[in-house]
Amino acid sequence: MSKLKYKITVVSLGELAQEFIDSGILVFFGLDAPEELAEFSILHQHDKLYQEIVPGDIVKIDNETFKILAVGEVANQNIANLGHLILKFNGYTEAEMPGDVSVENVPVPVVKPGTVIEITAGQ
Repeated sequence: MSKLKYKITVVSLGELAQEFIDSGILVFFGLDAPEELAEFSILHQHDKLYQEIVPGDIVKIDNETFKILAVGEVANQNIANLGHLILKFNGYTEAEMPGDVSVENVPVPVVKPGTVIEITAGQ
């Protein structure tokens, strides 16, 4: 079993979140996100970041797994402090923005209240 680095459960989706999801971008925020951010975010019960996320780690969304290819320089800080994670399904091996975490360029899985996201150490 891989070492768990971060785990969250989706509580709700902002009214504009699906537009971002449809374009391959999952924007996560803790439940205390300001209203202007919450409307396009996937809101979750924020947990602690147990260990920094690095390329090669695995994101599991319910039962589907995706390899992390790039981690922006402030992504871990944002996750640890705010529960803020930007997961982009773009296949980039270098983060586009400092807060991005890029994974494989594949179809985005369904995300809904109750969806569990886990990030574990790569092999």
